Amino acid sequence: MNTTTLNPAVAQENRFGAHNYHPLPVVLARGEGVYLFDTAGRRYLDMMSAYSAVSFGHGHPALIRALTEQAQRLAVCSRAFHTDQLGPFLAKLCEVTGMHSALPMNTGAEAVETAVKAARKWAYKVKGVPSGQAHILVAAGNFAGRTTTIIGFSSEAQYRDGFGPFTPGFSSVPFGDAAALEAAITPHTAAFLVEPVQGEAGIIVPPAGYLKAVRDICTRHNVLMIADEVQSGLGRTGKTLACDHEGVRPDGLTLGKALGGGLLPVSAFLARADVMAQFTPGDHGSTFGGNPLAAAVGLAALNMLETENLADLALAQGDYLMTELRRMNHPAVVEVRGKGLLIGIEIDPAVASARTVCEALIHEGVLTKDTHHTVVRLAPPLTISRAQIDVAVAALRKVLDGLMNRSKTMDRSLTASLQA
Repeated sequence: MNTTTLNPAVAQENRFGAHNYHPLPVVLARGEGVYLFDTAGRRYLDMMSAYSAVSFGHGHPALIRALTEQAQRLAVCSRAFHTDQLGPFLAKLCEVTGMHSALPMNTGAEAVETAVKAARKWAYKVKGVPSGQAHILVAAGNFAGRTTTIIGFSSEAQYRDGFGPFTPGFSSVPFGDAAALEAAITPHTAAFLVEPVQGEAGIIVPPAGYLKAVRDICTRHNVLMIADEVQSGLGRTGKTLACDHEGVRPDGLTLGKALGGGLLPVSAFLARADVMAQFTPGDHGSTFGGNPLAAAVGLAALNMLETENLADLALAQGDYLMTELRRMNHPAVVEVRGKGLLIGIEIDPAVASARTVCEALIHEGVLTKDTHHTVVRLAPPLTISRAQIDVAVAALRKVLDGLMNRSKTMDRSLTASLQA
């Protein structure tokens, strides 16, 4: 059943909201653990977790407790003053990631913008790049947000269409190609910004050894390696950071999404000491960045990541999910790829679009989202059980079988009409 039919909430959203999203036909009202509930009370397995923002599940009691207790004490105040929450949050963030220091912001895009500013100033003040000539390399297929600076270095045409002119100083190189990166570096190159696993591009995993090669190249050429782990970080791929799979420590790191525990927008740029030292009072800031409420929730999320061993759980459950998906060996599936609980299923476009698969999954009680028309993403809360994974896989198999049968029926009808 299409729960959006004549739904007043949808009608109001369509009438008063900008049409910058194309939601799937379901109206959600509540979340609990790995489940979401629509306005009619129907339960759905959340296999998307808000692009990793809800990695701990919906409404986790420990996170709700941290939120409510801090909201009753002090929620927001200016960074013109110290608070008792920010220091402990930043200390834990640096401990968990192995980075020297952190600058808190709100959204992932803000964290990336902060990284760009840091890299440029470091290039001028430390590396000695002539003023105004700093150059940043990015990976083709990247997704780091939709600010005007960020879309300027996107390789997605729609993100750029109608929004120029764009900020200069960026060039892209093929993702997963270390040799191409090294060939593109010049004396003016400040940094290479890269997702260890590309999410929006379709869950693209680079070749083994790529991140280590990038680390070596950046070190040799005195170029900052900045890892965009807004989506892949904090346990999602089966390690605290996706870079940890190859034992790589970046010079700069962006985090977001899961850092807010699925409750608040919380992000951060982290870096080694000489990079972060380029920021002085007045250089950068945010009204809400590092507010006490965000800091309290972020600290609780980081503690939970450790105490509940969620990275290890994501690794084990991700291996199980990947195995079950590949074991289906379904003719509608071109490829299954990913790391941990960040998985992409490439659908044969001759059978159906990925959006069609996601719409059909709604009727089977499973929610997720497509990307690039052909990829169904699976990124459930890290707390998902194997029994719940089995439910999701069975639902996917049922949907794909139905679409295959429909495709065959259409083919037979077309053949019959041509022969008539």
